[in-house]
Amino acid sequence: MAQGTVGFIGLGIMGMPMARNLMKAGFRVVAYNRTASKAQQLATEGGVAAGSPREVAQACPVVITMVTDSPDVEAVALGPQGILEGIQRDAVHIDMSTISPAVTRAIAARLSERGAHMLDAPVSGGSWGAQQGTLSIMVGGDEAIFQRCLPVFRGMGQNIVHVGGNGMGQVTKLVNQVLVAGTMNAVAEALLFAASAGADLEKTIEAVKGGAAGSWQLQNLGPRLIKGDFAPGFMVKLQQKDLRLVLEAADAMHLPLPATALVHQLYAALEAAGLGDEGTQALVKAHERLAGVQARVRGRG
Repeated sequence: MAQGTVGFIGLGIMGMPMARNLMKAGFRVVAYNRTASKAQQLATEGGVAAGSPREVAQACPVVITMVTDSPDVEAVALGPQGILEGIQRDAVHIDMSTISPAVTRAIAARLSERGAHMLDAPVSGGSWGAQQGTLSIMVGGDEAIFQRCLPVFRGMGQNIVHVGGNGMGQVTKLVNQVLVAGTMNAVAEALLFAASAGADLEKTIEAVKGGAAGSWQLQNLGPRLIKGDFAPGFMVKLQQKDLRLVLEAADAMHLPLPATALVHQLYAALEAAGLGDEGTQALVKAHERLAGVQARVRGRG
């Protein structure tokens, strides 16, 4: 696909920088956002503001959605003034939200009835990856449609993998969330252990991050955590939504995920304390309250 027109619906903490990167890559972006001022902001930067998802679909052969949860995607895709009402024949709806695999397949079936296609392409890398254009993108759907849309994906990310049919992008993203949640919990426990033992937290991270214990969470979120920086690359409340999807899918498969369920409960404690808008590295605060110890470099709270 030559650089052309791409629709973008959902200009939040992830969507806005992703849309900007598409414009930097040479695409004309037609955008819709429930809060219209965000689409107007993108229009001042060279984009085009639309009045509804239907209007976006009527104007664009590719329409991306980046919204919060399954009901939001259903409303934007299938609701009044939605994508389905305006989508062109042989056009592609790329959903880059993280939602239920079952809901994804249901939307794909409705689009297919109209002669259109769907790719589910959730992402990993947080707002920093969205801003830098370095997102990992896991894509479910038809292989030929994936290949057609590859230039669009390359405008937003780097590690782009076709993982199977419709719904498998979402399944793979939930695999990702099991891994990141468990790893974030391990980082929090490890740094709390180090702090309790009187270790230099910065040197500890430096010493272990290059070995077998290294991880994205340790390298990127560990230093923020020990400095008391809990600004979100990815919010606690969004991680909780993703973990709910994981646990619902696991329950349907009669699959026990005890560690993931525990992390879900620890994050629930943060939400109960009003910390749902903080970054996922705030998980350490749940452990700190249990232990009565803080994992911070000296002079940081």
